[in-house]
Amino acid sequence: MADPAGKPKVAFYWCASCGGCEEAVVDLAEDILKVVDAVDIAFWPVALDFKRADVEALEDGALAACFINGAIRTSEQEEMAHLLRRKSGVLVAFGSCAHLGGIPGLANLFDREAILDRVYRTAPTVDNDDGTRPQVRAETPEGRLTLPEFSDTVRTLDQTVEVDYYLPGCPPPVGLIVDAVTAILEGRLPPRGSVLAPDVALCSECPRKTTKPERLLLKELRRPHEVLMDPETCLLAQGLLCLGPATRGGCGAPCVSANMPCTGCLGPTSRVRDYGAKALSALASVVDSNDEAEIAAVMAQVADPVGTFYRYSLPASLLRRRARRHAPAGGGVSS
Repeated sequence: MADPAGKPKVAFYWCASCGGCEEAVVDLAEDILKVVDAVDIAFWPVALDFKRADVEALEDGALAACFINGAIRTSEQEEMAHLLRRKSGVLVAFGSCAHLGGIPGLANLFDREAILDRVYRTAPTVDNDDGTRPQVRAETPEGRLTLPEFSDTVRTLDQTVEVDYYLPGCPPPVGLIVDAVTAILEGRLPPRGSVLAPDVALCSECPRKTTKPERLLLKELRRPHEVLMDPETCLLAQGLLCLGPATRGGCGAPCVSANMPCTGCLGPTSRVRDYGAKALSALASVVDSNDEAEIAAVMAQVADPVGTFYRYSLPASLLRRRARRHAPAGGGVSS
């Protein structure tokens, strides 16, 4: 697990995500020099010239730790997840997409055919009268060309391989990254399966927590562009949909400090099974009405319920994806 100089080997890999997690590593600034000095980076293809063959050449378990960011969407990502799992002593789901499915996980509201049809046929900017799509295999005069297969469902990393730890966030906060790397190097990690972040709600560290009413009740919800926000008062108390009460802390509340509501990227605490259900329950508990029509009117002000409450966590939720329906042999519709 270490090179001849005694440094532990670590790896970073990028699956279905935006690249923000890779930027978060760079955001370590001068602290990245401490990491580089303490470890041997054996695989980080987005930053250095590594190939898959370099990983395959390693002995199983040779990597002290591997940080995989991104959800699993293609056959190549699944293959790399299995390969890196085999080569790693500790595998960390790095960021919201690997942890919960992330923004890419919202694609589970559609099936593969609908997505490909939109991208290669019906999008306004597409000029493709023949309806040509990329093929997994194509024979050319130069030989056979292959592409990764695009799967029907976005999966979290732990729905694909066994994960040892989770480092949440979109992207993970720099402080949590430093703490996680330090804990791995010093061998003082918590029990396997732990989320490497405080197990408390974001409200506990919010700079506006003292302005949150003891009994918070709302008659309406407003979006950030609809109101001139008070920079010191609890955003939820101002009628803005802040998901801090349902979200794990550890980020230092930078969004709230910048006058923007929490969107829930660090996911739930350990006491919550389904983040979206918890967020919806938290909102429902502060609606100031017992009238069904009034409650419905307030909830209708949430412009995109799935995109709001399951923005980062649809693949990891009890819902997981939109049901697929087909006509069975005997007629009728089933999912």
